[in-house]
Amino acid sequence: IGGQIAYTWLGTGGSAMGQVAFDTLQASEELQTAGLTSEQAKAISLVVRKSHEVADVATKADIADVKRDIADVRKDMEFRFEKTDAQIADVRKDMTAGFDKLGMQMTIRLGLMVAAAVSIIAAILKM
Repeated sequence: IGGQIAYTWLGTGGSAMGQVAFDTLQASEELQTAGLTSEQAKAISLVVRKSHEVADVATKADIADVKRDIADVRKDMEFRFEKTDAQIADVRKDMTAGFDKLGMQMTIRLGLMVAAAVSIIAAILKM
């Protein structure tokens, strides 16, 4: 039974959450010093160690850390959405300007083609 057992819960970002270390040898020796038999001390140390292994419960500090992480992610997402919305607005503005310019160019070309057609028809009629 002796020795030391240590385990760590891993939360977001690999940070240690609820880190616990339990020295079964030291606990067993202290229980024997208090008057328990070696077998009783070993059994109690083993039970305590096993209870630590299965105690997969988040502490208030763990929950607060997760809430802070979520708040940070929300802020980052809001910033990114605002940035994306601004980029989309810029693209729409550029497209509108491009379509307006294209419309003007098409109007000029159509006007030139009509003028050319009228000139050609007038030249044919004078013949």
